Amino acid sequence: MSSENNVFGAMLQEFAGAARLLGLDEGLWKILTHPKRQVTVSCPVVMDNGKVEVFTGYRVQYNITLGPAKGGIRFHPDVTLDEVKALAAWMTWKCAVAGVPFGGGKGGIICDPTKMSQRELEALTRRYIAEIADLIGPDKDVPAPDVNTNAQTMAWVMDTYSMKIGTTCTAVVTGKPIEMGGSEGRREATGRGVMISAREAAAHLGFDIKGATVAVQGFGNVGSVSADLLAKIGAKIVAVTDWRGGVHNPKGLDIPALIEWTAKNKTVAGFPGADALDPSTIFGLDVDVLIPAALENQITEKNADSIKAKVIVEGANGPTTPAAHQSLHKRGVFVVPDILANAGGVTTSYFEWVQDRHGYFWQESEVNERLELKMVEAFNTVLQTALKYKTDMRTAAYIVAINKVATVTKLRGMYA
Repeated sequence: MSSENNVFGAMLQEFAGAARLLGLDEGLWKILTHPKRQVTVSCPVVMDNGKVEVFTGYRVQYNITLGPAKGGIRFHPDVTLDEVKALAAWMTWKCAVAGVPFGGGKGGIICDPTKMSQRELEALTRRYIAEIADLIGPDKDVPAPDVNTNAQTMAWVMDTYSMKIGTTCTAVVTGKPIEMGGSEGRREATGRGVMISAREAAAHLGFDIKGATVAVQGFGNVGSVSADLLAKIGAKIVAVTDWRGGVHNPKGLDIPALIEWTAKNKTVAGFPGADALDPSTIFGLDVDVLIPAALENQITEKNADSIKAKVIVEGANGPTTPAAHQSLHKRGVFVVPDILANAGGVTTSYFEWVQDRHGYFWQESEVNERLELKMVEAFNTVLQTALKYKTDMRTAAYIVAINKVATVTKLRGMYA
């Protein structure tokens, strides 16, 4: 299968480019390209119509060398084991780049949550967690929200796990409601990290983010928060698209009003004061910064050549295929890769886990201040690595991550 469609194959290609530059030992190469554990579970649910449906769920713990596995749970009709495995691998590298003591994990259930009631979603979540309860825990594997899951889903995860072990355990999951051990600033954290990455990239390239034009693909949590925070520091968000449509205004969109419109209408399409935009054309807009914040494999060989942006900041996981990335790099487009750009979420998840374990919670300003320090440090480490190895930011981020995980793997030794 081509890596244009095979996301785990794409991850392996990205890994290989960095591993070769690093001169990675052959044995370590083998270890770091194989997931530690892959689990497939069946989740029977009594639906509202009285019929039983059986859903397939996955949990992959890719690597736990640096600490407990960390990664979200997504609900989507197109979830595959290959996708979950790739996302778990990316989480491994992301945690290493961000400098947090977690390994990489990911989970997913094949379902269409748009066609399910709240009761059905709760039943599915609880059954899935019951099936994997022995594998997760604050010292083993700490789930989080992802595509089509949210704070309420995480509350069900926490309650189900707590009922199973007979004591309340808030640290088993992050992205929870504030009232039950969630962290201030967690909801905005991934988007805040994207904003910081865009700002730092602009500074490196010598243009001011204030007044810079930005296009955002995807207007869920990451896209909307990124757009809002960038607008607040003076950037001009000129185009936004989602799965149902798009809007464009060269003078800049009113992002708070667009967020309000989207909350009511479930789409950016039809937003007054802007022209309609075909979602497929967003990559060809003449903007300074492009933020893909939707799903994987959105920038491919077919559309990479049409991109005019100076900077791409990957809010989504795996939005650019390896072949597309090579094309962009040759043309001098500065790409801040997903494992760096969207690491704000896992960094603040780490903060939440720390707060839960200590039972002491920080103010939002403190969370954001700590996130700023972590993201700027990670950006500069990757940038210096890129300059040292004379390579692009994605390869550099992999070099930083692989070197960290490989070093600790070597120090821990081979268990036999």
